[in-house]
Amino acid sequence: MPSFTHFAPRQLLILSLLFCTATTAFSAAHIPPNDATVLERLPFKPNDPVARELAQMRAELQRNPKNVEVAVKLARRYYGMVGEEGDPRYLGYAEAALKPWWDMPEPPIDVQVLRAGLLQFRHDFSGATSDLNKAIARDPKNPQARVLRAVIEIVQARYDLARSDCRALDGLTNDLIVVGCETMVDGLTGKLASAYDTLNTTFNDALKDAQSDGDKVAPDLQLWVLIRLAELSQRQGKIERTEAHFKQALALGIQDTFLLAAYADFLLDQKRPTEVVTLLKDKIRSDNLLLRLVFAERILNMPEAKESESILTARYVAAQLRGDTVHQQEEARFELQVKANPKKALALAQENWKVQLEPRDARIFLESALALKDPNAAQAVLQWLDSSHIEDAYLIKLGQQLKQLQAMQVAH
Repeated sequence: MPSFTHFAPRQLLILSLLFCTATTAFSAAHIPPNDATVLERLPFKPNDPVARELAQMRAELQRNPKNVEVAVKLARRYYGMVGEEGDPRYLGYAEAALKPWWDMPEPPIDVQVLRAGLLQFRHDFSGATSDLNKAIARDPKNPQARVLRAVIEIVQARYDLARSDCRALDGLTNDLIVVGCETMVDGLTGKLASAYDTLNTTFNDALKDAQSDGDKVAPDLQLWVLIRLAELSQRQGKIERTEAHFKQALALGIQDTFLLAAYADFLLDQKRPTEVVTLLKDKIRSDNLLLRLVFAERILNMPEAKESESILTARYVAAQLRGDTVHQQEEARFELQVKANPKKALALAQENWKVQLEPRDARIFLESALALKDPNAAQAVLQWLDSSHIEDAYLIKLGQQLKQLQAMQVAH
């Protein structure tokens, strides 16, 4: 699974959009000096409705740059497009739209919550949490701020605080989000089976209720729930069920880089690289998707593998020159699996673990430590495995291997 802060952060995008309408690896964003600056023509076709929508909002904002309603609407649109396209430039465009309020200690609440969302994408979790704390202090019933803070708390393994925010959502937003939020916590803290059952039952009930009312559950919300169900199933080792949920999510027809990355990881784990190439061969704008494509092309000994690897290497070098640390988990995977450099992989995984404590972050950390035969380096993750009570067979197996190695080293 890809990083949640790119999802979670990607999943934050979905939730944010849900709140906007009714209700998850990105690079550092470049901030254009003003909204009229043309940096690159984005991949829109003439008369593309999205292009027209953006152009209309930009024109409106240029006429009145301090129109906070339009600025927030435009920034949210760009924010959502990061998840759709996997292109970090949209983050910069979102920030540029909010420029008149960006440096305010207390901007309008909508701006403050959006700013928090953008900050967490850059792994400025303390800045994002500070903004969310202030927004919630001003508006305790702001569901978007609550769910953003809950997700950051989950990513940073503050599970009790996350659960508290999830429960505070009750009555403020869709029941599926409330249940989904708490089952995310349960699924990481020793209640995996019940978390899946609860979310799956709630989801199916919601689908039936909506159908009986001649309505439907919002596709974005379905997508978010189905990915959660796939994650919970995968952690349980329910392979067929995991794939069924991924395919249900794909069948919604929503462009979503987090979903593609998560499904590609699943396929790679199932030793099905050919399907990964088919899935991702036209989606290399996203660094995270290109990474999965590189893995698959190398496994298949495809002639394209070298070029894909070179492109991704150049992107990681550029990110390092910018001081961008957002990619550390993915770059660690690249160093371990492509460059065969477990020492660098472990160093990246250790730095990443300082801000992100998700199962996928634990996995690369443990794999790198195991490759180096250095169980002592993985103590922080081994302690998290014990304290969280996470039920993930693969992570537990890695942890046991490291503990056995540690015991052998002590004995000698």
